[in-house]
Formats: sequence, structure tokens, C-alpha cells
Amino acid sequence: MRHPSTLALLGLLLATAPAAQACGACGCTLHSDWATQGYAVKPGWRFDLRYDYFNQDQLRAGTRSVDRNTFELPNEMEIQEKTLNRNLTATLDYSPNADWGVALVIPVFNRYHATIAEGDTDPTFSQGKGLGDVRLLGRYQGFTDSHAFGVQFGVKLATGDMKQTFNAGAQAGELLDRGLQLGSGTTDLLFGVYAFGELAPDWGIFGQVLVQKPLAEKDGFKPGDGVNANLGLRYTGHAGFTPHLQLNVRAEGRESGLNADVDNSGATLVYLSPGVTFNLSSRFQVYAFAQVPVAQRVTGLQIEPRWSASLGMHWSF
Repeated sequence: MRHPSTLALLGLLLATAPAAQACGACGCTLHSDWATQGYAVKPGWRFDLRYDYFNQDQLRAGTRSVDRNTFELPNEMEIQEKTLNRNLTATLDYSPNADWGVALVIPVFNRYHATIAEGDTDPTFSQGKGLGDVRLLGRYQGFTDSHAFGVQFGVKLATGDMKQTFNAGAQAGELLDRGLQLGSGTTDLLFGVYAFGELAPDWGIFGQVLVQKPLAEKDGFKPGDGVNANLGLRYTGHAGFTPHLQLNVRAEGRESGLNADVDNSGATLVYLSPGVTFNLSSRFQVYAFAQVPVAQRVTGLQIEPRWSASLGMHWSF
């Protein structure tokens, strides 16, 4: 990895993979897998801080958008209005040598949600803020001398609050849907593979697949299994900045359990993500990415963002 912006590229390839965990309609599209990882050959510490903004306000069913005005109120279904997400993710990464590495990923969520519950005519509101589910992810890339291929393995811990309630409106005081909580309540296994290299002079390419497997349900809720697949391209012909283009795919099964929204969970989402990294020094980079959906298929009735934005800073120590 001969270019300093590679660290930010590889981090954003994971960061821009949307996770429709526990129902994309419930505001958890970025719940667990917008995390930054560094794949570094050189030993040392790295720190990444990223801000993500996305507003889930497009009501969708299957592959099409749906007009809310076509639903009569009160309705036998919940009609969600919007979920505004303004999240921070901090990642501390350490490589003792060229073969091994480990990353601690700490998300902090700020999530506003508005919905009209079943049988209601007036909206209900919530404002969730706090720590999400922390992830610990290791990697090994000592299979070849170039260290261009590696595997990931780790765990998502149940550190996020799962007892938050609606704070205003018709359902004030009631528990939020499990998919809206700051944490899923479950411990999940993580396993993935990745590879990167030079496609041509001044052109780099990267591919990654990461599987997330919840181990058991918690209080009547279990998220669906999830798979992220990412492909990234970068141009390194400029000394001061590096443009990127990424294709991100997320597929997740339905929730299960007595407290799950089985009918309105599970999705396959495909996003295109252009961005740029600015190399302010050999150890410090800043980056900006946008993300737009190119294909979406949701189960039931869910809300999804029309676009997303990410800003971040990356230090190497």
C-alpha cells in the first residue's frame, strides 16, 4: 500500500456499506456496518473519526417508492414519516506487524424519528442519543509477501441501549421498535475477506465481503443475517488528493422473534459512492463521500434515504 490515502479508501469501503439491520425503515440503515477499518502493512496505531448524515424519508415497498397520501388514517399498518440520523464513529486501529491488525469501532448515534402508529391519526416522535453497539474486528493478511489479501474476524457486542421510549406524541412513553433502538441487544459474529492491488498505473482497486451473524435472540428479537459486498476504485495520479468511486451492496434477512417486525424488515440495497481524500500530510488525511442508491428492494413497508453524506479525518501515529 504505497499511497497514504489508501487507509482512508479502505476505511470508507466499509463505512459506505449500508446495513439495513433490523429494518431499514426504522432508522438503522447505518446501525452497525458504517465502521472504519485500516488495512496497513506498516505497524502502528491509527485513529479515524467520521460523521455520517442521512435522512430516511422516502417510503418504499418492494422496489418502488410509495406516496404516503394514499394511506387512510387511522390505518392497520404503521406509516413512518422520517428518521434523521447524525452519527459519529470513532475507530482505533493497531497493527503490531505487517500480518496482523485489530480495530475497535465505537459508534455514537443521534437519531430523530417520526411515525404514525397503527390505529393512530397523529404522529409520534422520538429522539435517541447515545452509544451504539461496539465492534471488535481483527484481521490477518500474511498469506502472501504483498499482504494484498486478508481475512477479518470479530464480534459485535451488545453495548447499545435497547430500552428507549417515544418522548412525544400519541405513543409517548411506549418502547421504540427494536429496530430503532441504539443497540440490537444481540452478540453477532463477524467474518470477511478482502483484497486490494493495482489495476493499472495510478489506479488501485479493492474488494471486500463481510458477513454478520447474530448468535441468539434477546428479549424476543433477533436481527437477520447480513452480508456486505464492496468494490472500490481510486486514482492516485494526484499528489494532494485522491478521488474514489465505490459500489456498495447490502443484503439482510428478516428479523425474527416475538418483538420483531417480521413483515417490514429485510432488504437488498445497492449504492454508488463517489468521494475524495485530501492528503494534508503523510500521517493525516481528511475525506468526504456522498452515497446515492442505484437499486433498492425492501420487504414490506420501509423508509430509506435518498442520499447520504460522510465526512471524516484519519490519523496515523
